[in-house]
Amino acid sequence: MSTTSVHRVTGMTCDHCVRAVEQEVGTIAGVTAVHVDLATGEVTVSSSHEIPRAELAAAVDEAGYELAS
Repeated sequence: MSTTSVHRVTGMTCDHCVRAVEQEVGTIAGVTAVHVDLATGEVTVSSSHEIPRAELAAAVDEAGYELAS
């Protein structure tokens, strides 16, 4: 079963930010696709199973940004 979730990330200001978030979130086991909308700060994550929020937050933090609450 695949799932899709949408999250807000704060602090992104450019294409480099987008690539950094896509790359880090993409390394999470089970993630099949990541799309970042810089204008809205929304990150859409498709995965084979639900990704725990803490795991997603850690990946976003590793990229240098923050998952909005």
